[in-house]
Amino acid sequence: MALVKLQLPPGMLQTGTIYQAQGRWYNGNLIRWQMDGQVWAVQPVGGWVARLSATITGKCRAVHQWVDNDTVRWMALGTHSKLYVCTPSDTTAYDITPSGFTAGDADAAAAGGYGSGDYGEGTYGTPRLDVAAVQPASMWTLDNFGEVLVGCMAEDSNVYSWDPNSGTNTLAAAVTNAPTGTAIVVTEERFLFVLGAGGDNRKVQWCDQEALTTWTPSSTNQAGDQTLVTPGRLMCGRRIRGGTLLFTDQDVHLATYLGQPFIYSFQRVGDNCGIISRGAAMSVDSRCFWMGANRFWMFDGVTRPMMCDVADGVFGDLNETQRSKVTAYHDPQFGEIRWFYPSSASTENDRSVVYNYLGDFWFVDEDFARTAAFQRGIFTDPVMVDSSGQVWDHETGASYSSMTPTLRSGPYELGEGDRILRARRLISDEITAGEWRVTFYARDWPNDSETTHGPYTLDNPTSVRFAARQARMEIELITPSQTARWGIPRVDVLEGGKRL
Repeated sequence: MALVKLQLPPGMLQTGTIYQAQGRWYNGNLIRWQMDGQVWAVQPVGGWVARLSATITGKCRAVHQWVDNDTVRWMALGTHSKLYVCTPSDTTAYDITPSGFTAGDADAAAAGGYGSGDYGEGTYGTPRLDVAAVQPASMWTLDNFGEVLVGCMAEDSNVYSWDPNSGTNTLAAAVTNAPTGTAIVVTEERFLFVLGAGGDNRKVQWCDQEALTTWTPSSTNQAGDQTLVTPGRLMCGRRIRGGTLLFTDQDVHLATYLGQPFIYSFQRVGDNCGIISRGAAMSVDSRCFWMGANRFWMFDGVTRPMMCDVADGVFGDLNETQRSKVTAYHDPQFGEIRWFYPSSASTENDRSVVYNYLGDFWFVDEDFARTAAFQRGIFTDPVMVDSSGQVWDHETGASYSSMTPTLRSGPYELGEGDRILRARRLISDEITAGEWRVTFYARDWPNDSETTHGPYTLDNPTSVRFAARQARMEIELITPSQTARWGIPRVDVLEGGKRL
């Protein structure tokens, strides 16, 4: 008899086969890891409650929050067809969609066909997807220029502003003298950058410093423009400490303020690292993280690829046609960057992948669907929006819309898998007895059929009886609670002989 600790490191592994994930967590939903003292503990994510009493119209793909000069907190929500604002006390959002606004596309449209791609690729008779020719789903880029909301959507191309002092009955309006564009970003030096300015996908144009309506350069102002040397098209920009990162679908550039006479310098800081969508980058102080077409990247003074333990699970199950819907979200409380993305079985965001930069590990949520999100700070709780247009407060309570926080491991085995593991009892490790239940899946060979044992409602200890060369574990939270934790359980096993 021996007690075997089922102690797994934080994060998941989805690279290669499930057998290669032995001794690791493999997949799950609505679970995270938090550092308790010197130990990473498994816990459920916080639940969610509806923020607004009515849904908003259109597919929301951008959320922005800011505080005006009277300390009123605001949130803007951009859908493919509308622009809304509200305050924390509002139960409905106010429609400030500009007059004459051209609605965009709720979904991306494929433009692949016969004759694209290399001869011999793919299956005969199946049109190939030309990703570069896909008409993307529409996504606002939103920011604030002081207390004024600014935004742009590529399909409409106008740059709009909305002053909270004008009241919620006033619609957003085109910025006077501003060029058309595909995206915007406000720099730390208080310049508004318009990307894809004037219909040129490589051009960046900016207004005079702190002068939103002055766009014509002269010797008495700092307005200007720059056409980047890039094979790609500008997608979005993000502020970081010391500069502004500008992303194309092929590379990334750093804009650094110089002052007169050149105003800004532009330096390519990464090749072949283009961003997958306009919403797929998130800056954290001097660093920025983004999702590319086939891997994740970060900039911390140097652009570098990120080693991702769940890359196979994410990029191997990504709906390439709808990848323009990918959106990033930062949770500073837990040190997490989360990307919502559409799986191959869905046309809408239905999964998410998370990087914990405090512990340098990755995990996935296999059924956590949101189209846009914004971190806590301005509003008390993180705000997220689903595909129906419902706006939610997150990380509050323990209601999960009928879903169950679940975590599954890769296989355990004794030695090299040449001995039989005969399990008798499970000694659980949880804060409150009975919060979790456990199921074991046993088999002799990696591709053998599994035998299910459980689920077991936990006691102290819990009787479990099965025998196999390898077994994996599934835990489920059956008593929703934000204080629930899963620690280091142990299994009482007998070592059997070799089974041929």
